[in-house]
Amino acid sequence: MVISGKYLRVNLSTREVKTEYIREEDARRYFLGSGFAAMLYAREMDPTVGALEAENSIYIFNGLTTGSILPTACRISFCGRSPLTGIWNESNLGGHFGAELRKAGIDGLVITGKADQPIYLFVHDGEVEIRSAKHLWGLDTFDTYDQLINETHPKARAALIGPAGENLVLFAAVLQGGRTHSRAAGRGGMGAVLGSKLVKGIVAYGKEKVEPADPKLFHTLVKQQNPVIQSKTVGLSKFGTAGGVAGAEAMGDLPIHNYLVGNWSDGAENISGQSMAEQHTVKQTFCFACPIGCGKRVDAVLKDGTVIQGEGPEYETLAGLGAMLEIDDLDTMLRANDFCNRMGIDTISASATAAFAFEAYENGLIQKEDCDQQPLEWGNPDSLMVCLKLMVERRGVGVILSSGSRAASQHLQNQSEVYATHVKGLELAYHDPRATFSMAANYATANRGGCHLEGLSYWAIYGLDASAWSPKKVDRFSNEDAAQEAVAFQNFFSTYNPLGICKFIGKASPSPQLLGDFINAATGWDITEKELLETGERIFNLKRIINNRLGVSRKDDDLPQRLKTFPRPTGGSKGKLPDMEIILNDYYALRGWDEQGQPNQETKTRLELTSFSK
Repeated sequence: MVISGKYLRVNLSTREVKTEYIREEDARRYFLGSGFAAMLYAREMDPTVGALEAENSIYIFNGLTTGSILPTACRISFCGRSPLTGIWNESNLGGHFGAELRKAGIDGLVITGKADQPIYLFVHDGEVEIRSAKHLWGLDTFDTYDQLINETHPKARAALIGPAGENLVLFAAVLQGGRTHSRAAGRGGMGAVLGSKLVKGIVAYGKEKVEPADPKLFHTLVKQQNPVIQSKTVGLSKFGTAGGVAGAEAMGDLPIHNYLVGNWSDGAENISGQSMAEQHTVKQTFCFACPIGCGKRVDAVLKDGTVIQGEGPEYETLAGLGAMLEIDDLDTMLRANDFCNRMGIDTISASATAAFAFEAYENGLIQKEDCDQQPLEWGNPDSLMVCLKLMVERRGVGVILSSGSRAASQHLQNQSEVYATHVKGLELAYHDPRATFSMAANYATANRGGCHLEGLSYWAIYGLDASAWSPKKVDRFSNEDAAQEAVAFQNFFSTYNPLGICKFIGKASPSPQLLGDFINAATGWDITEKELLETGERIFNLKRIINNRLGVSRKDDDLPQRLKTFPRPTGGSKGKLPDMEIILNDYYALRGWDEQGQPNQETKTRLELTSFSK
């Protein structure tokens, strides 16, 4: 069977482990991954329990097809309440850990309580061991990974936290793969949730086979689609996401100097994936079942003699640590990326919070004595490295910065909220909503906050054929069509994490029917194109209901003030601003939400979500 049909509940306070079973009707209605996790959380949630309290649970689930040979079926989601935003969060991890967890005989874990000392979990043969991690506490993610594999099994895989998670930095990440293939569940601070429970990591090892219901059809579909995906993702295979930096700058999609500058062409070229490949040894890395290979291991000797070996920086990292701060030095990008991976922090939130700090320093709200006597200056590599170090150590100005830009602006006040580019507390990813207005709709309404991955409609401006799920051709600067495109992309891509597949296969424009064919061959079901899209819509709305119960309403569905009032002065999106009133009115109507941003009764009934109402 493609899924094991069971997951483990681990109470760290009592050390009790229970096996729970997955009902087929639940799996069909929500798939697995973040869909199934949202269903469990909605049933079990207590809005009064904070994200870092022992009673809070973290839900870690493979997708429906994770561990199978469906292209890119490697993904696992870390879900629950975010310590950074206080609302729903899912952080999705690639690599090999999810597939190994499935081979170990389970589909996921629900972890609650708090250990009395640092521990790690070793999952094998459908069971879990709780082992001491006192000797690992304080180690970076690379050294921890090596040690965990040495202590368990040479073919095991591990997902773990670094010092940032231990120190409860609210945007701490969960990483897998160590120095050879570092992949992160980065957004929303799930590393801090594990850290609050004194969980250093989770190791999985297994030998169980993952068999589809119809092996012949499943293998035929895989054989047909792998070359299609490869042909549509050549750029990703060659340079990784880092290869898109210069193109995004030319399109007016790359945020620069905390969203205040329009062009930065030389800087973008200097730190691009193409420049990285010219100057250093770059080798391709692959996640489980992946035909693309967007990962790029970099072996580099920096100008000062420092040796960097590990997964290279991706687009979002280069956009944030580079363009947002106007640092165009590739050595600094490699050094800062290596530091973030070792410490275990989300490079998007870290860099946006650094940009906030630079602007606050420039305006006299942060002093040099708060920053180890290092001025926070645009374009200064030393300023960046000091800022990151202070965040991880929660020292000096890092005490407030470690809670993200929203909390830092609330602390500093003096109109510093203008410098904080977040939605609902989650710093925006680095595709400018002034460059394509459907992304303005997506950022404002995405369930985890300023997330690009829930919609991905910016792909359309780079030539993606989305006609299979978003049939109307939309002008990127159309306020009137923005909501329609956002809803279509959100509904379709809301199925990907629950299915356990990477969103990069979306670049090959697979139809909903094709995904349905894969699911049916894997499970023996008879899902139609209509049912698949409705499942995505159901999952998206369920997460919205969760957020409603956590206090989210229309007042929270908005962009940072700067992105509504300050147009880019030059470049491919010069002078463009989204009209959020028009966009949100259309969006709510299309979604079937009331004026306060809650799914109305008709919508909940149609999507079979009435049992989750307050």
